[in-house]
Amino acid sequence: MSYEKKLMAMKSLVKKTTVVQESVETFTKPPAPSYEKRWLTTGLEKIENDLGIVYKRVIHYPLTYMHGDICLGDIQEKLTNWTETGYAHPLAPSSDQLLFFDTETTGLKGAGAVIFLIGLLELKSDEFIMTQYVLPNPDHEAAFLYASKLWQEGLTLVTYNGKSFDFPQLQTRWSLHRKQLPKLPVPKQIDLLHGSRRIWKGEMDSFKLTEIERKQLGFHRKDDIPGHMAPIIYQDAVKNGRAEILMKVMWHNEWDILSLVTLFSLSSDMILQEESKPTAQVATNIAKWFKDLGLTERSFAELERIAEVYGSSYPLTHFHLGFLLKRYREYDRAVQSFEIVASSGEGREQILAYEELAKLYEHKLKDFPLAVDRINKGKSLLEQQNKLSKRFIDSMQSAFSKREIRVKKKLFPGQAQKLTRES
Repeated sequence: MSYEKKLMAMKSLVKKTTVVQESVETFTKPPAPSYEKRWLTTGLEKIENDLGIVYKRVIHYPLTYMHGDICLGDIQEKLTNWTETGYAHPLAPSSDQLLFFDTETTGLKGAGAVIFLIGLLELKSDEFIMTQYVLPNPDHEAAFLYASKLWQEGLTLVTYNGKSFDFPQLQTRWSLHRKQLPKLPVPKQIDLLHGSRRIWKGEMDSFKLTEIERKQLGFHRKDDIPGHMAPIIYQDAVKNGRAEILMKVMWHNEWDILSLVTLFSLSSDMILQEESKPTAQVATNIAKWFKDLGLTERSFAELERIAEVYGSSYPLTHFHLGFLLKRYREYDRAVQSFEIVASSGEGREQILAYEELAKLYEHKLKDFPLAVDRINKGKSLLEQQNKLSKRFIDSMQSAFSKREIRVKKKLFPGQAQKLTRES
């Protein structure tokens, strides 16, 4: 059989297939909602793009605008100060495109929680401009997200709990429209909730933004809605067209964002200006933050300054200072700091101070009797503790006992075996 005939025979065995043309997904721009005219009477402005309709509200603030006790325009000086620091810090902006960012959502988490309001505030040369984008309904979500321009590169977002909530929520909603929207980059984020916890740890019981406003920023809200009411109000505005009450949500969001500006200014001062730290506790919290960031020299300078100003009145300062003095091999001064903590401190730090003293007396100062004394006092203090975890207490008891055996061997070398059995 010829080659051509073989091909024809094989071809006859092949089943015929039907070519199915893939359907091309088309996007149809959704129509305006029926309540549009009523919404526009509140001062909202309608904007359109290829994906749908969005409503926005724009507010202009002069640089002299006061929000609580702080002038918005003060932030210009803080931004300049950050550029002159010469070190990296979580509160330091990394670009000129600084946006203060906050959202309102229909729920706290999950794919069903929709962002219905995005508020952004930007500093211009002679004013602040806030733009609030409002979602007409879920059909226009892609247009709503696109209008925010958060797809632009090089942004720095200033938020309050934005790293954990607002931006992840934005990413979730964005992913549902990834075919229509530009890719969403991950911007530099300055989360002032984390900064507030570092600065005012031990001085505030609650870190809700409204508490920060009252106690630190001098701002007191009037006729504000509870946060949990925002989604209910929005859903009513969509269902019944009542945009008048929606303005209460807009004001709530506006106050949140203005507080971000003043909180950023105050937090920057706390970090950068020595005279801005009102208490030894706040100053020590900030010095500890520097240490945790690896800025040891800056932390050491701060702790020494605090110790000079406040003396021994705040033992926690000396607790952190003692470790740095030990690191810099200033053992006598380290002992002085840890002795202050041992005599006037409390909790874990007091017990750890006794352990550090035992180490220093044993290894650096070679004063074995004092080492044993501090071990015994540390063990005695452990027996009086009822608030510390059992795990910590057991660990420290074991550490003290092992150290006691070792020090006594050095103190009484001829009785080492006997002391080991007794211990």
